[in-house]
Amino acid sequence: MNDMHLLTLASLTDLVRSHPGLHVRYSEGPEHDAAQRSIDTESGLELPGLSVNPLDAEQWWTRPLEDWLSRQLCQYSHLAEKNPDRYAWILRGTHVGRGPDCEPLLRDVHAVATLDDELIREAHAHYRTRFDAGRGPE
Repeated sequence: MNDMHLLTLASLTDLVRSHPGLHVRYSEGPEHDAAQRSIDTESGLELPGLSVNPLDAEQWWTRPLEDWLSRQLCQYSHLAEKNPDRYAWILRGTHVGRGPDCEPLLRDVHAVATLDDELIREAHAHYRTRFDAGRGPE
């Protein structure tokens, strides 16, 4: 798998179907992350890996994979909205634990793809039409 740039939700869906074990991360990119230590900002503790969001749907998920992916992409897209140097990229690596929000932590990561801004906009539109976004138990 070469480092690629994905333009559509359909292309991401195809990639995830054909290559299980992929994750998404919003950051300043793989080179930046390789040169930095990963720190939990609230506790100040160093994390043993990079905080990521899984792209493989859970076994209980019975809706289309596109729904799962759009939800996963939207969950942390606010990070890129707050910092224009951050962007979404796809990676794989060795699972070494969970972060303070129970997110997977990966070490020995390999970049797989970057996600175009248009793909992120498409994921947001898909999420808004397919989910009751923002609805909670209360």
